[in-house]
Amino acid sequence: QVQFVESGGGLVQPGGSLTLSCAASGSIFTIYRVGWFRQAPGKQREVVADCTNNGKTNYADSVKGRFTIFIDNAKNAHYLQMKNLKPEDTAVYYCYVKGHPVGGRVSDYWGQGTQVTVSS
Repeated sequence: QVQFVESGGGLVQPGGSLTLSCAASGSIFTIYRVGWFRQAPGKQREVVADCTNNGKTNYADSVKGRFTIFIDNAKNAHYLQMKNLKPEDTAVYYCYVKGHPVGGRVSDYWGQGTQVTVSS
């Protein structure tokens, strides 16, 4: 069974940068769409950014100009580069993938979540 493993979260000061990664473990995988969501304490999960396999991207207004989403098909992975982080970016970040393993069905996959804390 394919799983997506996240990494790259942590504690960073305001104005700092982090890059989150989400990589498939196991079989070769065909990606159609990827995204990053986040959920802060007491708030609903919200979409941060998404990207299709032809490179079309969308961003939440709150992160435009600061975050960049991109796919590395050779590594079956996608990334969220975050710059100029703000305390309000503090949340658990989840990656999302729509795709399928070789010979498998198209499905939605979620990472386990990684904590990002922006604080001085």
